Amino acid sequence: MMNFNPGSRPPGTDPGGSGGHAAPSEAAADAVRAHGLTVVRGPRTVLRTLDFTVPRGQITGLLGPSGCGKSTLMRAVVGTQAKVTGTLDVLGRPAGHPALRTRIGYVTQAPSVYDDLTIRQNLDYFAAILDPGRAAADRRHENVTRAIADVDLTHHADALAGNLSGGQRNRVSLAVALLGTPELLVLDEPTVGLDPVLRRDLWNLFHEIATGRGATLLISSHVMDEAERCHRLLLMREGQILADATPDALRTRTGADTVESAFLHLVDAATQTARAKESTR
Repeated sequence: MMNFNPGSRPPGTDPGGSGGHAAPSEAAADAVRAHGLTVVRGPRTVLRTLDFTVPRGQITGLLGPSGCGKSTLMRAVVGTQAKVTGTLDVLGRPAGHPALRTRIGYVTQAPSVYDDLTIRQNLDYFAAILDPGRAAADRRHENVTRAIADVDLTHHADALAGNLSGGQRNRVSLAVALLGTPELLVLDEPTVGLDPVLRRDLWNLFHEIATGRGATLLISSHVMDEAERCHRLLLMREGQILADATPDALRTRTGADTVESAFLHLVDAATQTARAKESTR
């Protein structure tokens, strides 16, 4: 469970509610707000006192090399990461709050589908969990049909998930996350292993979800060219955030032509700083 320090609230929040947290603020400008966010796993500190925000209605890219802590951060945001300290508020509530379960869609790196069910049956199953009861049957059917269409699998809706390609299985997991039109989508490397055309189509969908539906997306990737498709970027390395800025601001700050070059510039600068500190000890 999340451990919070009441003395380290982000600016602009007021004490209240359970555990000393700020009362829910549906009109908050940020979908996610973290202060001093830390995750320790055994002897290793995976995330190191992170301070960041994720603006509402935008695509925020979480970029960095494999093993830098991206998945751990995402699990903390959706409330499934253990041994977390600091302050982390999501959609105006503490991360992991029961009220957030139907407001967040989460796609892990491993596809979350049942091989012995068809695409539609998989979505019917998860829709029944999210919105149970006979009275909601028509709404569930509409949500399932829309989600299947969103990921361009309408013509494969009756195919067994076990017979799908890796890219198609990833799209089924995304369709599950889109059920119920979540306010926040947390997608952990959703385009890994996909061909360029499908990657392009998915990014077009991500932008439609953000601009057309007003949802917030937090998308992780280690592919730097995807950074150019985001409204805002969080660049990570070794459990720390090197930069929190728009792609344009990042390029301007470093004098680089691409986000990848800017990231490498920041990595080199951080390495030099670390070496300088070591030499003075």
